Amino acid sequence: MGPSPGTLGFVVNPLAGLGGPAGLKGSDGEAVQRAARERGSVPRAAERAVAALAPLAAAHAGQPVWTVGGPMGHDAVAAAGLSAQVVWAPPSEPTTGLDTTTAVRELARAGAGLILFVGGDGTARDVADAAAGVPVLGVPAGVKMYSSCFAVSPAAAGRVALRWLDGAPVTMGSADVLDVDERMLGTGPVAPTLHGVVDVPHWQGSTQGRKVATPTTQREQVAAAAAGAVRSMQQGVYYLLGPGGTMLEVGRQLGVDTSPLGVDVILDGQVVCRDASEADILEVIEGHPARAMVTIIGGQGFVLGRGNQQLSAAVIRRLAPDPLVIVADEDKLIQLAGRPLLVDTGDPGLDAALSGYTQVVTGPGTVAVYRMAAATYEGETCD
Repeated sequence: MGPSPGTLGFVVNPLAGLGGPAGLKGSDGEAVQRAARERGSVPRAAERAVAALAPLAAAHAGQPVWTVGGPMGHDAVAAAGLSAQVVWAPPSEPTTGLDTTTAVRELARAGAGLILFVGGDGTARDVADAAAGVPVLGVPAGVKMYSSCFAVSPAAAGRVALRWLDGAPVTMGSADVLDVDERMLGTGPVAPTLHGVVDVPHWQGSTQGRKVATPTTQREQVAAAAAGAVRSMQQGVYYLLGPGGTMLEVGRQLGVDTSPLGVDVILDGQVVCRDASEADILEVIEGHPARAMVTIIGGQGFVLGRGNQQLSAAVIRRLAPDPLVIVADEDKLIQLAGRPLLVDTGDPGLDAALSGYTQVVTGPGTVAVYRMAAATYEGETCD
């Protein structure tokens, strides 16, 4: 017997995000995955998968979900208290991108009306290759999430899927699938490439926008914001410089060589740990005052949880009472059109504690007061 027209398909990339806490720039390929494990990283996709299914389980315990065997879906569906109807199982572990593509193809062939997938941009590419016109929605669990096919958080993805299952209104639209070549990272600026377009359901700010690069006309604004950040830095405090062009400009103004897509630990204007992993950061800052200096992802508004997973919940909880120095040019704030800055550390309690009005350094001696919220927030348009 096949699925009903309102059947949800669900697939998990069990290795998604593995490279993030280790300070790697993705999780694609056996070599990267092995290096991440050697640095102490553990997969976190499974817990985010269960979190995405929680809204469905709360509303419809035992709801059938068409999924994939083992860690690619069945385990999370069962853990959430839903009924796993397996349509295909991977032949071996660890699973690969080809397994994701095959799984999505089988879910589409079985008749799934919406496919919820857990992963990052690499997973999105594999999903797009096989979706065959079936709407999809990403649960953010990867290191790279440039694409606009992701919900802002696992819970938000679950809420959209629940509305879809219940036949409540959702807006269907197209979303870009973007990715960068991990082999090119570290060689200089790398722009994401468009790999496909998928249909995605949108509802009340639950999906993230496409990452927007900083245009050349904003360079002076970025330099001014970076100058303000440098002026704010205090002696004896360890600063964890996140990734991005604005933070790269901070490093340039300090006269130090920072990693454009990594997290660097700075003390008194000197790099004490370049391209640090979560474990490196925790070791270096132990017993010392420290703050994370981060920028805003243009077009999305994320401050934590996208491309800087080294700044994990464990790290943020070790920092000073005011843990974040947020730096951004005014145009990035204008682009948000009043939408809040977003944090997604994976720790709901910490995300809630970080929420509220915060200062954003925009230039030497100038700050903007802006609202920050957990990525699970409701009631506003974010797409």
